[in-house]
Amino acid sequence: MIKNKKIIIGRTDKADFPKLNLEEIDVKIDTGAYTSSIHCQDIVEKDGVLHAIFLDESHPQFHGQNIQFNDYEVTTVRSSNGAKEERFEVKSNIRLFGKLYKISLTLNDRSEMRFPVLLGRKFLSKKLIVDPELQDISYLQSQHED
Repeated sequence: MIKNKKIIIGRTDKADFPKLNLEEIDVKIDTGAYTSSIHCQDIVEKDGVLHAIFLDESHPQFHGQNIQFNDYEVTTVRSSNGAKEERFEVKSNIRLFGKLYKISLTLNDRSEMRFPVLLGRKFLSKKLIVDPELQDISYLQSQHED
């Protein structure tokens, strides 16, 4: 669905993150959040290289690979309860609606959250419009293309 050259996305979907070797990951669309965030564990910065393991054993897509980033930065994120927190931010890519987009992701332990990935306004702007009545539009579209 396209409106004003922007694609309509629902409140949730599934996306691929090719650089992270992750496919069909549940994502929550959150227009209240500025940054996008992905669940990972064992985040360690050593000798100018950032190491992290994405998702955890509770996710079917968990692969246990230690992914390394040479290009990353530390950013301050304000959580929904107003608390400020410093997080590592990395550049990656995301596949939605059959198209590959660049995305900045903050790394965070989201193990207590239902969705391992949260897509915020910084990513959504100029690309997507959110219809909260819809779900999994990109994922369902990709299933019909096979």
